[in-house]
Amino acid sequence: MLVDEVDITVKAGNGGNGAGTFLRTRHQPHGGPDGGDGGIGGSIYFVGTSDLTALNQFQYKKHIEAENGGNGSHEKSSGKRGKDMMIKIPYGTTVTDKTYGDVYEIVDETPILVAAGARGGHGNFYYRSATNQSPTRAEHGRVTPIKELHLILKFIAQIGLIGLPNAGKSSLLEALTAATPKIADYPFTTLEPNLGVMKGLIIADIPGLIEGASTGKGLGIEFLKHIEKTEVLLHCVDVTIPETWEIYETVRNELRLYNKDLLKKKEIVLLTKIDMVEEDFAKEKMEIFKKKKKRVLSVSAIDDVSLGRLKVYLGKMF
Repeated sequence: MLVDEVDITVKAGNGGNGAGTFLRTRHQPHGGPDGGDGGIGGSIYFVGTSDLTALNQFQYKKHIEAENGGNGSHEKSSGKRGKDMMIKIPYGTTVTDKTYGDVYEIVDETPILVAAGARGGHGNFYYRSATNQSPTRAEHGRVTPIKELHLILKFIAQIGLIGLPNAGKSSLLEALTAATPKIADYPFTTLEPNLGVMKGLIIADIPGLIEGASTGKGLGIEFLKHIEKTEVLLHCVDVTIPETWEIYETVRNELRLYNKDLLKKKEIVLLTKIDMVEEDFAKEKMEIFKKKKKRVLSVSAIDDVSLGRLKVYLGKMF
């Protein structure tokens, strides 16, 4: 299962306690304060990765806690610094700090600090002075708060396959890439986005959209958000269904209702399953889209010629 939205909590490491010790040796049985400071707690950073399944790590583990700083000790020894955590998060993930209202977006491998480790407390050596040469005071390390974070992944896939359920998107993804999506002859086989890579281009098979999807019907808007960051839409239309233009308009209308800017994206209409109809019939359907000034190609997942034509076309776009 692909986790693309999750709530987690994070807690940076607490600071270590300062030590309240005094130097005691055979030669200095009544030595002065020598308590060291506590160590700084570990911090938590998010760093981008191209692995779009990276949020799966939070499917069961929803609380992340960094190491506390070590306590100070005698001989002015400072406590060990807590180990920082670098957590890989998919590119295109928006992180909302529900506790403090901060919002971050993961766009590259630059580490983003999401929870800072606390400083350690001072040992009694720190408090020595000309008027107080034997301070007993030693400070506790600071305690870090628990932060509530909301993470949502919006794919950075260059190409998004969209269309009604059972329009042939998964078969096409499998044919174009090394992906192995679940394929069957019934609607809603794809219940989560599938990804594949074709010559360095990431292709996302977006689950089928139906009329009313923008208001939550069917699979709802859960997957519409994945279309927002694609550069090119491959709009798959089943050529075996007579109402090809009406089907196309149904999906476009849902995009319009969700976010009209989606209609501005580069789009190629793909008439799929051409192996199941006569050539003249497919050409007739293509003419309908050409008259509407749409870029249109015909393709079959089992026809190497049409697949090759599509690959060349896509290669020229990037």
